[in-house]
Amino acid sequence: MTRTHRRAAAVLAAGGLALGISACAPGGEEEPTDDGVLTIYSQQGPDRDLNTSSFTLLLEEEFGVDLQFETTTWDAAAAAESRQITLASGDYPDAFLLIPWVDQFTQAELIKFGDQGLIRPLNDLLEENAPNLQAAWADTPEWEALATAPDGNVWGLPQWNDCFHCTYPSKLWMNTAWLDAVGMEQPGTPEELREVLTAFKEQDPNGNGEADEVPLSGSPGANSVLPFLMNPFVYMATSSTSGSDPGSLALQGDEVTLQPTREGWREGLTYVNSLFEEGLIDEAAFTQNQDALLALGDVAGDPILGAASVGHPGVFVTVGQEDGRDADYDALPPLTGPNGSPASQISSSSAGATFVVTNNATDEEAATLVEIVDWMIDYDNHLRAEWGEEGVAWDYAQEGDVALNEELDPLYVRHRLSGAEASENTNSAWGPLAQYYGSQEFRQSQVVPEDIYDLSGYERRLFEATQPYAENSPEEAFPYWNLWVPEEDASELSTVQTNVESLVLQASAEFVTGVRDIDDDAAWQAFQDELVANGSDRYVEIYQAAYDASQ
Repeated sequence: MTRTHRRAAAVLAAGGLALGISACAPGGEEEPTDDGVLTIYSQQGPDRDLNTSSFTLLLEEEFGVDLQFETTTWDAAAAAESRQITLASGDYPDAFLLIPWVDQFTQAELIKFGDQGLIRPLNDLLEENAPNLQAAWADTPEWEALATAPDGNVWGLPQWNDCFHCTYPSKLWMNTAWLDAVGMEQPGTPEELREVLTAFKEQDPNGNGEADEVPLSGSPGANSVLPFLMNPFVYMATSSTSGSDPGSLALQGDEVTLQPTREGWREGLTYVNSLFEEGLIDEAAFTQNQDALLALGDVAGDPILGAASVGHPGVFVTVGQEDGRDADYDALPPLTGPNGSPASQISSSSAGATFVVTNNATDEEAATLVEIVDWMIDYDNHLRAEWGEEGVAWDYAQEGDVALNEELDPLYVRHRLSGAEASENTNSAWGPLAQYYGSQEFRQSQVVPEDIYDLSGYERRLFEATQPYAENSPEEAFPYWNLWVPEEDASELSTVQTNVESLVLQASAEFVTGVRDIDDDAAWQAFQDELVANGSDRYVEIYQAAYDASQ
């Protein structure tokens, strides 16, 4: 079937759907009309103009439409505010196409706006107009589950980005050159780690004759030192500084538990506090931002940082710098303690939606918008959509190339561009807007050099570093990313989650740094009482109900 005939059939099918929403524009004054123009709200990074991008022009020719973008920035706070203002104004576009790590629709928003008729259910549109997506869902049913609300509707599409190293973000990267300098092996237990950090502090491993070494550092949120250090005592998930992730929750069988109420949490904090009191953890680790952490790793002269708990070395040291210091850091496997050796695990694909179609779009426009997203899911089209022109930004694999996962056939190689060439290429692709199906096979079929310390082999370095963490995948991880909370509970959950998670982060840091006395039973009980006062019982209750409903 030709594209023209296929699209005609799809439009007729979509046009006959009982979509169950008003076909009116905001305000209900007039019906939307097909004029060949599709309006899309997106986030736009530096050096990219979506309205003039050569990839946008390619899609316009392919689908016979005029794509007009309204854009905001990649700054998360500004983008979230801009999207809310656009929605509240009533003057919103035909579709939203977003980046999950900037801002996207939450599950609660999807249900709310779906019930209000502001956004369209996509189920029948996807069935009729998205063959690539249907094939992807057959291969990756987890993606379909992530997209499907409890009422059975797909109110929007999340991206599926199966990033292996992102799934285990709380890794400890240690300076192996310093280990050699102090004559020690990689530590495997909490007490062995203490011995190594003590040697880093006392034995001048950078050899400059000064006591300037910082044994271990990090920053609040995703780069916190706590999860890696706590996991040998009690499972602790990676969390965020805003409390937007339920990082203090875990599963004991099918029971949702608030981990800070368990004795293991106190044992873990007691251990971390002892490291802090001995000067083995940077005092700034609980207050500094990521820029300050990077400045510590990049400090002029001799390196002074022994280890950092982050997802990848580039967070705390510039990769590829002249003195080669970034190549000295290797990931330490999870430590083994009373709780075993679990590794903090999250979903690398965010629940919610980056693509929604509003009630401003006609049936034909909605079908075309779905077709465009589906077109980008195709393997070859994905390469063009995300990265740019073949022969410039990427090429197909050649004989003798080796894939990131050596058990897979190599499929493509990305080229590292710089300067004017990189800037020019940026506007020939949609970058992270186009990452709709980054399956594990797709990502791990990339050709990556075997030298993990060369800049071009960085992805392989992360892949190999993550394997010991994946081997310690935790049974306790709470799959909050797969849960849909009913609209009537969503507002209350938002409040209690923020209150409880913020308290946990603050109190844990205070116990570590001595502001609260971890050895004082009264201080510990006061913390437990504060959790209850901030709604911890209701917090667990809401998530328990959502978890039970998902089973």
